[in-house]
Amino acid sequence: MVLAQCLVEGLTIGPLTTARTNLKEEESHVSKRIAKVVKLELVGGEAKPGPKLASAGIVMPKFCTDFNAKTADRRGETVPVIITAYEDKSFDYVIKTAPVAGLLLKAAGIKKGSSNPKTQIVGHINEQQLREIAEYKLPDLNCTDIDAAMKVVEGSARNMGIVVDR
Repeated sequence: MVLAQCLVEGLTIGPLTTARTNLKEEESHVSKRIAKVVKLELVGGEAKPGPKLASAGIVMPKFCTDFNAKTADRRGETVPVIITAYEDKSFDYVIKTAPVAGLLLKAAGIKKGSSNPKTQIVGHINEQQLREIAEYKLPDLNCTDIDAAMKVVEGSARNMGIVVDR
């Protein structure tokens, strides 16, 4: 509209720039460009440089020392982590809670789940254990209250051949 008015009135306009071009220039100075996002499951407190971390394209020794320091209290436990690698070789990572399957196996005192959960029951847990697992996993689940989290964890238990005793 402004361009049409200028043409009618005989005014000259300088080079046109769009807001999008200016935003891209501002963003490149402020934010880093993401090269890769990798989801891994590492052993808490025992991360070592290797092929898993090499695929992320980060400085492995720095990540390992940071990760091992933050997960020292969870040594031996499987710890999911999401690593965001940037083009300048820097990185950020988010540590998640342990997988539900491992927590259920530990609570039931068994080594593995059932190969056929509909007909073969391999273990039992009580409602208190179910509640503890649900409270631990609540931040990572897509629900907001403990009852919904308990239903999610109970469904996982059922699919593993573990029965919840009430």
